[in-house]
Amino acid sequence: MREVFRNELDELATQLVDMSTKVLDSIRLANQALRSNDLELAERVIEADAKIDAMQHTLDQQAAEILALQGPIASDLRAVIGALRMSASLERMGDLARHIAQQVRIRYPESAIPKHFEPTFLRMGDSAEKIAEATENLLNNPGLSMVPTINAIDEELDELHLSVFAQLADAPAEDLAPRHIADVTLLSRYYERFGDHAVSVSQKVEYLLTGNWEPYLSRK
Repeated sequence: MREVFRNELDELATQLVDMSTKVLDSIRLANQALRSNDLELAERVIEADAKIDAMQHTLDQQAAEILALQGPIASDLRAVIGALRMSASLERMGDLARHIAQQVRIRYPESAIPKHFEPTFLRMGDSAEKIAEATENLLNNPGLSMVPTINAIDEELDELHLSVFAQLADAPAEDLAPRHIADVTLLSRYYERFGDHAVSVSQKVEYLLTGNWEPYLSRK
């Protein structure tokens, strides 16, 4: 029975890796769609989000069955609860990639990014891809080495998010229509939250490995 239980936990871990891979694919495509104003790519991201949602549903259902049938305790219980919470964060990252793609679709055939904001969103997109790659790496090779990397990239995204508002404040009023302000505000928020959810995943992994919740509490 114990071997069966261990296999079930391993399956949850595998599903989390698979979800993180799908999230990485989605944010990469969403960035490409945004940069090139490619409606076809945007539609692919939007459609692919349903697969991530389905993966979360499957994982959560299996985790619930483990809780009900196996009655895990101590570290095993933390692993199952952690998997549930990480799947929620990964699903939300997929949603945010979809939101970026939807913004492309809403503005098409015009670009969702005003010309003078392009360098900032290029950097935000690059950072989002890096943090998604680090998250996939973390889940595929559980350990603490990726945690500082994820935290550092998240700080980059936070700073870029704030810089968008500084650019909006400094931009001549005649250069920005209300839709431009709405677009860059929403897109910036999507990227910033994408990073936050990656940090949430890393915090759960760190807790599972160390039993220490202080890093999480210190960020509140």
